[in-house]
Amino acid sequence: MNPVTSRFPRTARVRARADFDRIFEHGRRQATPRLAVHWHATDTPARLGLAVSRKVDPRAVGRNRIKRSLRDVFRRHRTALAAGDYVVVARATARAATHEQLERHFLDLLRRLGALPVVALPLTPAPGTMPPAPDALAPSAPATGAGLASNGPDPTSP
Repeated sequence: MNPVTSRFPRTARVRARADFDRIFEHGRRQATPRLAVHWHATDTPARLGLAVSRKVDPRAVGRNRIKRSLRDVFRRHRTALAAGDYVVVARATARAATHEQLERHFLDLLRRLGALPVVALPLTPAPGTMPPAPDALAPSAPATGAGLASNGPDPTSP
C-alpha cells in the first residue's frame, strides 16, 4: 500500500466540538443497526470523526477496536470519497461485529449517502456463463401436436 494514502493526518480528522455539532445539525444521515453516518458536504477534502460511547462497549479495548476498523476503511477509501466532513456513530450492535462487517456497513452507508460511487456491474455477462437459448440454435420448424393446425393429414388418425 502506498504510504501516502495509508496515513491519517490531523487534517483528515474532525476533532472540535463545534465541528461535530455543525455536522449533526446540517449534515445528511443514513443508518444501519450497527452504524450511523452523518455527512456534511464542504469544499475541503474528506475528514472523519468517530463517536463510540461506553454504551457501545464498556471496555476501552472494544471501543478502540471499532474505531481502528472504521479509521482503516476511511483511510483506504478517502481519495474516492466526496469532499466533506463525516461522523460515524457506532451503535451497541457494533460491539459484536467483525472488521469485515463494519467495513461492509460503513461503505454501504457511504454509497447510500451518495458520498462514494456505486460499483458498476458489467453490462454483458462473462463468456461461458450461460448457454445460448435453444431458439437461437435451431431453425424454427412447424409445430405439430394435439390441438395445433398442421399442413397435411395427421399420420396417427384413421
